[in-house]
Amino acid sequence: MSNRKLLNIELGRVSVEEYRELPESGIVVVLDNVRSAHNVGSAFRTADSFKADKVWLCGICAVPPSAEIHKSALGAEDSVAWEHAGDTMEAVRRLREDGYVIVSIEQTVKSVMLDTFRPEKGKKYALVFGNEVSGVAQEVVDASDFSLEVPQYGTKHSLNVSVTVGVILWHMRCAMNG
Repeated sequence: MSNRKLLNIELGRVSVEEYRELPESGIVVVLDNVRSAHNVGSAFRTADSFKADKVWLCGICAVPPSAEIHKSALGAEDSVAWEHAGDTMEAVRRLREDGYVIVSIEQTVKSVMLDTFRPEKGKKYALVFGNEVSGVAQEVVDASDFSLEVPQYGTKHSLNVSVTVGVILWHMRCAMNG
């Protein structure tokens, strides 16, 4: 028996309109001054794949429409709701008022390791991902309910922000659905 790759028409993809009608996941992605439009686009694409409810683009983040974002997002910037905030703390305040648990994805002295974290059913999570060089701003970490860290075993202890978005969203969706 052959292990044939699926054709695109066999993947059961939904339209942008159908995507917007899907139930909310309770997860939003917050990009804290992510400078690369390609990383922003990748975050959109991953947010679409795991059905994040929204992407917040804060500070210096590029915003759609952008050819660079589109190159990585492949149109996901049209399916995933997004909003720009001039300052990440503005987004954090608004999300907290809307009942979100604010989670900085960062290495801190009190961070919770991802492999031990289980999101609570019924809670909404705002996941804050930081700048490619400096990470999540300290004031945002301080304003967060907690920090979540991806365990790493090599010499770098640093992942590209777009990779981190994928790892965290995959974990959140698996843990919330399981």
